Amino acid sequence: MLHPDYQYTPKLIQSMCFLIANEVYEVVLGSRILGKGALRGGMPYYKYVANRFLTLTQNLLMNQKLSEYHTGYRAFSGNVLRSIQYNLNSDDFIFDNQMIAQIFFAGFEIAEITCPTKYFKEASSINFKRSSIYGLGVLKVSLSYCLQKLGIAHFSFLKPVK
Repeated sequence: MLHPDYQYTPKLIQSMCFLIANEVYEVVLGSRILGKGALRGGMPYYKYVANRFLTLTQNLLMNQKLSEYHTGYRAFSGNVLRSIQYNLNSDDFIFDNQMIAQIFFAGFEIAEITCPTKYFKEASSINFKRSSIYGLGVLKVSLSYCLQKLGIAHFSFLKPVK
């Protein structure tokens, strides 16, 4: 999956797929945060701070250690896609975070590779209101994951395929 806003170079697709094809990992994310690529590439500082806050909160709630959950550059094995119920996810930006929660809940590990990015006026970007709605949705997904892991609540989107 590569967001079509030209912020990510497609030159890493082969490397990401290599890790999956050689059964090293079943999910690979291209991270803007590893290697300091986000700020160097022009990511607005307020988005960087929001990304770091949300990622820290998600790592705590989901007991994981990703450098970022909000990348638009992802590769998945067929096995992963057959093991999660992504069809139950939102049709909005939060879809990607729901997938990560499902992947972790199903017991898969996620690898990350450094990905340079570039931000420019013509690249797509969501406005502050939509970003705020997204951020709250991210927190809801992570809290849902935590509550289900603790056995306190159950959410249908987190049930693995049988």
